Amino acid sequence: MATSRPDAHAPISVLADHTHSKGEIMLSYRYMHMHMAGNRHGTDSLAPSYIATNTANAFFGLPGQPPKLRVVPTKMTMAMHMLGIMYAPSDTITLMAMANYAEKTMQHVTFQGSGGTTELGTFFTTTRGIRDSTLAGLIKLHSSSKNSLHGIVGLSLPTGNNRKTGKILTPMGARPSPRLPYPMQAGSGTLDLITGLTYVRYWDHWSAACQWRSIWRVRDNDEGYSLGNEHTLSTWASRVISPRVSISARLTAFNRSNIHGQDPLIIAPVQTADPNYQASRRLDAGVGINFSSYGGHRLALELNIPIHQDLDGPQLETDWQLTAGYQWSF
Repeated sequence: MATSRPDAHAPISVLADHTHSKGEIMLSYRYMHMHMAGNRHGTDSLAPSYIATNTANAFFGLPGQPPKLRVVPTKMTMAMHMLGIMYAPSDTITLMAMANYAEKTMQHVTFQGSGGTTELGTFFTTTRGIRDSTLAGLIKLHSSSKNSLHGIVGLSLPTGNNRKTGKILTPMGARPSPRLPYPMQAGSGTLDLITGLTYVRYWDHWSAACQWRSIWRVRDNDEGYSLGNEHTLSTWASRVISPRVSISARLTAFNRSNIHGQDPLIIAPVQTADPNYQASRRLDAGVGINFSSYGGHRLALELNIPIHQDLDGPQLETDWQLTAGYQWSF
């Protein structure tokens, strides 16, 4: 199939979805915005006051640690910028590199003292910086005019900072600046393995595809922990509605395990500091649109909304994620 078809590339949120011909280069930029609000455990929603009076604090017994979680996140946003480059030294192998920069903001409510539902106040923590980077090779296993299959083998490089600090509000009214919990850190601190497979099938005006992609945490970092393994399975269908425009629908199953180990400097009566409140099982539905033009230029947009979430909580739930991007092949 001609690579100029608008559906020759996956929905813009999908990475490592296609290979290139020998000597071809592609530059890309993506902007992703994610919004999270409200808490749940399993599939049940939980109010902040319920969490503050019913959820045990894993650090109870340490100095200054109350028996329950007295600080509860209520909202989080993340804006991420992604720069990518792909280069094919041969028709069989395409090399890919990606760098990311993100800003995260989390809103919290602090409950007064060691018990009760009296709110002491709210506060925000914000972190920004370079996240972990990716180097990968895409290996073409099969290619014809109707379908293609390629493997993904790569590394996630620990270029992001996992020692960021920020000012908080404690249940006793103090405002220290400790190391922030795991979701607010920019990096993993570990060199991780990436594996995956992508299959695409083309018809005259349709295409369908499936991709599996995993991140494997093979060792703990210098702080004594490793983030959970992540597994993503996406399947999508695209419809060509004009020579330069296609629309897509996508389902994505995502699974992340809990953190192994613990950072001894991340201790607080808040769920995000507990390594056992990080696992997530989610099913997202997405819709997107791709535009292609002469000269190898592409624009794309995709919106993803969870239709099922099962969280080891209490944990913030995801509301939506919007990704826009530009790609240029030459």
